[in-house]
Amino acid sequence: MRRALELARQGVGLASPNPHVGAVIVDRSGAIVGSGFHTYDGLDHAEVVAIKQAGEKALGATLYINLEPCSHKGRTGPCADAVISAGIARVVASMDDPNPLVSGKGFEKLRAAGIEVTPRVLADEAKALNEAFAKYIRLKTPLITLKAAMTLDGKIAPPANPAKTALGASRSGWITGEAARAHVQQLRHQNDALMVGVGTVIADDPLLTDRSSRARRRPLLRVILDSKLRLPLESRVVQSAREDVLVLCSFAEEKKKRQLVKRGVQVEQIAQSTPEGNPNLAAVARYLGEREITSVMIEGGAMVNWAALVSGIVDKVFLYYAPKILGGVVSIPLAAGPGFPSVGDAPCVRSTRLHRFGEDFAVEGYLRDPYESGS
Repeated sequence: MRRALELARQGVGLASPNPHVGAVIVDRSGAIVGSGFHTYDGLDHAEVVAIKQAGEKALGATLYINLEPCSHKGRTGPCADAVISAGIARVVASMDDPNPLVSGKGFEKLRAAGIEVTPRVLADEAKALNEAFAKYIRLKTPLITLKAAMTLDGKIAPPANPAKTALGASRSGWITGEAARAHVQQLRHQNDALMVGVGTVIADDPLLTDRSSRARRRPLLRVILDSKLRLPLESRVVQSAREDVLVLCSFAEEKKKRQLVKRGVQVEQIAQSTPEGNPNLAAVARYLGEREITSVMIEGGAMVNWAALVSGIVDKVFLYYAPKILGGVVSIPLAAGPGFPSVGDAPCVRSTRLHRFGEDFAVEGYLRDPYESGS
């Protein structure tokens, strides 16, 4: 099963909006006779790839797979039928398919055909791997992760220097070290989209790209919240746009919109949530879901972080900390807003895990379970 999970991880960046699935077929002697993982463009699901590789050796064998074989016809035929036809004797699986069309029905079909089914093997690892698919397939909105790098006193940046007005000139220096920053690229690779506010682009002039060097089926969608189309045409994100930059605004000034579109930037108007025209983040999540975006990582500034938390769209956090103390009354915190009336009202992060990156560390946790109904 660990080998099946390793194979499934090879599909990260290649399978979305489908789940990450790996399969291993072991014959009666204990030898691996077939294996494979799913990629969206490859069409065949992981168990079908493994069955084709195994051929006649699949007869009487055991299939190890991290996700329940599907029982319905989608882009391909039901995988449960393929498992039955191959003569597989036993199926060891990690988890039920969270897709309401499938959940439990694939196992039922296998058992009805006389196949022994052993479920929930390494279930926690399997659920973590496909949490974005679980959220998306049930609610049609992406799993949204809030990521930030901070000092120990919770500051994400020093105060802006009003004397430096050039694009990207108001901040300086990295908070975290190279190991943590390299891990950020892994997180970007795991996500379909990256989202920031236009203030971050103006302050830092980031590229917002996936620099993990791993293959991906779709370019990382760079989403910019920009209520009044202030995005500078000379910014690196605009200069590098290849239809992979999406600006969501409340007011689309026609001339600026044409200038952005001419440079390969997509511009869409979205419902506003405040009199100032800030985009409605719940509407943003729904819109991205309609575009088959299953996962989004927010790398915004303090105002976007606060708006995301208050709106309730954040499912999980990945917060990096460096052993530094920035101090200062006007240094920029993780989230800037009016604050919750009491500690009891504040969002609570659960199921936390700690990660170490040299002297830096990170806290990963959930504001809500992506597998729970209605989350």
